[in-house]
Amino acid sequence: MTTTPEQNIALVRTAYRAMENGDLDAAVGMLTEDFLAHVHGAAEPLPGRDVWRYGAQGMRDAFPDLTITVRDIFATGDKVTVLVLMEGTHQGAFQQFEASGARVAFRSVEVYRVAGGRIAEEWVAPDLLQLMQQIGAAPVGL
Repeated sequence: MTTTPEQNIALVRTAYRAMENGDLDAAVGMLTEDFLAHVHGAAEPLPGRDVWRYGAQGMRDAFPDLTITVRDIFATGDKVTVLVLMEGTHQGAFQQFEASGARVAFRSVEVYRVAGGRIAEEWVAPDLLQLMQQIGAAPVGL
């Protein structure tokens, strides 16, 4: 099944909406069985849909009021590139850092590869330094 760039954009937008609404089953259902996540700092791609579910659930647990605003999105061929702004309140543990109550806003640049009408691969580069500074886990001004 070949999809158009416009269909691929619609798929990624739908996945973001599902994640934002806390419907992780729907979001994970948009991934291929052999999904790969390329995460900043990981030596190798992380395989499997559970990796995505775990990361998304971790964000929802730490920032239950998480909103995802697509600032820019474009596609060519089977790739979709997105600039997103994520905002929320740090109300649960994020990594090893307990809730700070801080309101956060941070950007992420994300690239998705679509195959057969599903998301097959992602490359994510969130501005974790910005996020960590806002929750008090990193010095400001780096």
